[in-house]
Amino acid sequence: MDTKEFRKYAHELVDWMADYLEQVEKYPVRSLVKPGETKDQLPDNPPEVPHSFENIFKDFEEKIIPGMTHWQHPSFFAYFPASRSEPSILAEMLTATLGAQCMMWATSPAAAELEEQMMEWLKKMLDLPRSWKGVIQDTASTATLCALLTAREVISGFKINESGFDNNKYRIYCSEQAHSSVDKAVMMAGFGRKNLVKIEVDENYAMKTGALQSAIKNDLKSGFKPAFIVGALGTTGSTAIDPIDKIGEIAQKFGIWYHIDAAYAGSALIIDEFRNQFKSLELADSFVFNPHKWMFTNFDCSVYFIKDAGQLIRSFEVLPEYLKTKSRGSVNDYRDWGVPLGRRFRSLKLWFVMRSFGISGIQERLRFHIRLNEYFSKKISGLGAFEVVMEPFLNFTCFRLKPEGLEDMESLNNLNEQLLEEINRQGKLFLTHTKINGQFTLRMVIGQTYVEQQHVDRALDEIKRVGDSLET
Repeated sequence: MDTKEFRKYAHELVDWMADYLEQVEKYPVRSLVKPGETKDQLPDNPPEVPHSFENIFKDFEEKIIPGMTHWQHPSFFAYFPASRSEPSILAEMLTATLGAQCMMWATSPAAAELEEQMMEWLKKMLDLPRSWKGVIQDTASTATLCALLTAREVISGFKINESGFDNNKYRIYCSEQAHSSVDKAVMMAGFGRKNLVKIEVDENYAMKTGALQSAIKNDLKSGFKPAFIVGALGTTGSTAIDPIDKIGEIAQKFGIWYHIDAAYAGSALIIDEFRNQFKSLELADSFVFNPHKWMFTNFDCSVYFIKDAGQLIRSFEVLPEYLKTKSRGSVNDYRDWGVPLGRRFRSLKLWFVMRSFGISGIQERLRFHIRLNEYFSKKISGLGAFEVVMEPFLNFTCFRLKPEGLEDMESLNNLNEQLLEEINRQGKLFLTHTKINGQFTLRMVIGQTYVEQQHVDRALDEIKRVGDSLET
């Protein structure tokens, strides 16, 4: 394909993209294909000769699109959103066109310095400690792994990178509700899952700090070395908020690395009334939140802040001759701030989003989502046999179907599992579930960038329709 053809097809693709954004609601929100259905339509062998772009794109529309779940559909209420916005998409197009590998300052000075400045902007927007330094990772899972690896090196005097574990007696702590990425990070960092201590939670599904302190003291008596605590500012299952300040005080008391996982709810720190509820964030050693979840920035873009960037760099720095530059030491070479050497130009889409929305525009959209959730939680509670399982929070509600007279937990769980499967099978909206105290509950997350009340109303109608059909 030459540039003349590229220009022609690029214009056609942009038209298709704009049509898709306008007409995404014509698709079923969740793909309805069966396992293996897409692969069965693809040839067993790669093509021997070139195919025309027209044929390639025709196959994209006919074979790929039917197998896609449409995360940008305004009736996507599952998981947590992978949000986007038009400015972010345009920035991604420029990023792909430039094709830069932004591993260090010398390979693209503007990319490194824009990333540095975007981290400063975000610190001010979220009112994070000004002394922290930030870097963009791909996901919160990677950020948590980076935090754990850095903590591992700090507590071992930076010996494990050189010599490996001599006597692994380290302990990691998180709540029972913490994200599975903590388990994975513990495995990948070599601690072993048997050294991950999961602390029980209270009636609000937040970590019990008394139980945390007792576990630490017991481990110390048994000869273990407490190394790392994860505090959740919004868990995945229930958006529970751990007692951030009290955990920080315990971490300070025992000299333990303290990492805050705010992957989803961290975006809400942009809103004054939410941010003012949280103090003592400065007690953390590291902090992560994902603009690609609820700040209208295309996946992937996870922001990781750390109190002491020198410890992070020392934990990850490897300097072969072919990567030495004269600018080293006077600039940020972000290849030393995480796992990968190669890095995408992610800061460009953050820049586009923050300039296009402004702080006020982001705040307005977040507040609107929260109001929609308040509306949904009140409405669902009034739909006959439905009940809200826990106090709604931000843009998140847990609910279930509980017909009068049905009290058996197993029967209720089976009923709500049927409810979820039937709702998703229809393809009109997409929900996921969690378990709260053993109760199978449906999660409603209203965070898609351009969701409106009409979409919430349609979701309520569909939930009620399916629920009524299961009760009869």
